[in-house]
Amino acid sequence: MILRILAALALTTAAARAEPPQVVATFSIIGDMAARVGGDRIALEVLVGPDADAHVYEPRPRDAMAVARADLVLTNGLGLEGFVDRLIAASGTQAAVVALTDGASVLEDPAGGHYHYVGDQAIWHAGAHDPHAWQSVPNARAYVATIADALCGVDAGGCETYRANATGYARELDALDAEIRGAVEALPQDRRTVVVAHNAFRYFQAEYGIAFLSPQGVSTESEASAADVAGLIRAMRDTDARAILAENISDTRLLDRIAAETGLSLSGTLYSDALSGPEGPAPDYLSMMRHNARTIAAALAAE
Repeated sequence: MILRILAALALTTAAARAEPPQVVATFSIIGDMAARVGGDRIALEVLVGPDADAHVYEPRPRDAMAVARADLVLTNGLGLEGFVDRLIAASGTQAAVVALTDGASVLEDPAGGHYHYVGDQAIWHAGAHDPHAWQSVPNARAYVATIADALCGVDAGGCETYRANATGYARELDALDAEIRGAVEALPQDRRTVVVAHNAFRYFQAEYGIAFLSPQGVSTESEASAADVAGLIRAMRDTDARAILAENISDTRLLDRIAAETGLSLSGTLYSDALSGPEGPAPDYLSMMRHNARTIAAALAAE
């Protein structure tokens, strides 16, 4: 009898060890990176899915359950996910919580925040630093290294696998970085300014040399004021901005208004804070950045 009990306990312990680490990623871009590093060795759940904005996301009860049973929670940090501290506290989780921007080169936000457009409202997101660090591929490389370290921390037995996956992924990121630089370098210096709804692309600008204009001084009402729009149009003329680009998470009505007043048209859609669905052009990080670079280059090259 004792031998049978000991054998059963041994089997139970082995089964427990065989369970994959439970990993929660706060939104789709981080989720994709975690999937690339963790592979089939982890059980991954992503809270904020494709084409959804983590800034304004409202957690559901099942999110709290996922966080409660997690071994590791991967966040962006810098206040991007306004919900995450409340969710972690409410869940009572014992998981390790890792902010990926801790390992990245971050930019201060000179305006102290920025706007996100949700339905018919412009919602202000305050923050001393710009949280959109993944829009620089070298920062994405830092995210991947941090993810590998975090996974090693909760699953030492899989560390060799995680580091090998991260190394292979980093090579793909390096190739992507070179591709984006080449696309921008092919553009004339006077054709490197675009207009977007909310400026989630300051890291892209700093890294690759494309200037992004976006509305400033927008209230929380449904539309920017006439003065806001007039100021942006003056900036467009001063910089000879050639293209207006929508974003997958933003309402286009403000941009439609600007396009109508400048005689331009929307030249495509960029993916800023979320991936597309699997059938879209940006189902993973590599595809997202490649799509954005090609969309920007095509819009600026057009006569």
